[in-house]
Amino acid sequence: MSGTITIEPISRIEGHGMITIIVEDDGSISDARFHVTQFRGFEKLCEGRPFYEMPSITERICGICPVSHSLASSKACDAILGVHPPDTGVMLRRLLNCAEFIQSHALSFFYLSSPDLLLGMESDPAKRNIIGVIEAYPEIAGDGIRLRKIGQQIIELISGKRIHSAWVVPGGVNAPLCAEHRETMLQMIPEALEIITRTLTMFKKSLEKYRDEIQTFANFPTLFMGMVDKEGNLEHVDGRLRIIDAKGHIVADDIDPADYQEYIGEAVEPWSYLKSPYFKPMGYPEGIYRVGPAARLNVCNGCGTVLADQEWAEFRSLERGPIMSSFFNHYARLIEILYCIETLQKLLDDPAILSPRIRAFAQPNFLEGIGCVEAPRGTLIHHYRVDENGLMTWANLIVATGHNNLAMSRGVLQVAKRFITGTEVSEGALNRVEAVIRAFDPCLSCSTHALGRRPFTIRFRKPDGTILREL
Repeated sequence: MSGTITIEPISRIEGHGMITIIVEDDGSISDARFHVTQFRGFEKLCEGRPFYEMPSITERICGICPVSHSLASSKACDAILGVHPPDTGVMLRRLLNCAEFIQSHALSFFYLSSPDLLLGMESDPAKRNIIGVIEAYPEIAGDGIRLRKIGQQIIELISGKRIHSAWVVPGGVNAPLCAEHRETMLQMIPEALEIITRTLTMFKKSLEKYRDEIQTFANFPTLFMGMVDKEGNLEHVDGRLRIIDAKGHIVADDIDPADYQEYIGEAVEPWSYLKSPYFKPMGYPEGIYRVGPAARLNVCNGCGTVLADQEWAEFRSLERGPIMSSFFNHYARLIEILYCIETLQKLLDDPAILSPRIRAFAQPNFLEGIGCVEAPRGTLIHHYRVDENGLMTWANLIVATGHNNLAMSRGVLQVAKRFITGTEVSEGALNRVEAVIRAFDPCLSCSTHALGRRPFTIRFRKPDGTILREL
């Protein structure tokens, strides 16, 4: 029964990926890997372009999280200019980021993962999708659709377009917020709060049903990394990096993102276009760590808003130390939506949000810049170098999906060993293998930036699928 089980493509994720599971003669699982099979290479495409175009160019990497790329890029450009955006410019960037988190987390939870959570891992695959959820749970599906729409509408009200608005620019943003749009957004907040409160209540009540998934969805000790503010609270836009170990001890704290290369190395494997970052002091691959919603709630001291802090405390009480199972990314996404709604309210209530002072202007003063933000899926780093004319000579992007690469493959292996035997491979078991990847919500459009030789495999097959030769 030895051989390879291949799942291609992985369904209900953003982009194109593949899973391979190695089965030994005795039916045991010896290895499993998560492969990213598409290549785009934005780092090379950007070379020769004026640095100030980078926020607009890099936000085209993705249609789900373009705000994150534009923010990380603009912060790298701020560093090249040597400027700090005006306070209102920073507030507006933060406002836009909150709206993106709402729409992106809603997409992940309601559209991509709720078919598994609500209909069951073993349910009919023909109905295990958002259409099936709409039929079986119309109220919940309606909440998800509405919540995502609120996030997208707020992005449009702030920046003029729902995707790829080119509104975030080096030095700040390119247009102020008007009072009318501010009032429109404020009117959306009560409904958004009602939806996320209902959803949190529903999800927490259902946790007992997912005992097997909680035990096996990447449930193992690793490091965790995330951004925190000066008080150690949750931070998405302007903060310092913190890394903790599996016992909750701080391994590295108050890390300036500009110093990321002292802590993070990047390995390249021949079987994926996705890089494999690791914690340098521990080496590769022992330096495995995770980023993203649950990781952020693990590393922070709290959220810093009233309702989200209450939910954070309940979340952290699930275990005595850091939350290990990546299944709880689903739970953490809901808490972060709540945090972002509360932060939206706070920002919009500040009269300074309407100030026209939104951008700092300068010529390039430095030849290198690094920008870092928390994207919905985890920490995002943009690192640029320019020449004396401000033209890009080099770029490096480390995306959230990359940070989680080692953990995702290990999670696939854990699930495969639990649910697959060599003599019986059920559809539900294969769906769980995919579902552990969905728990990380990878964005493969963002992630395809391998360095080094091209890591692809060519397979020659007979019409019946038999492999004749592999290069």
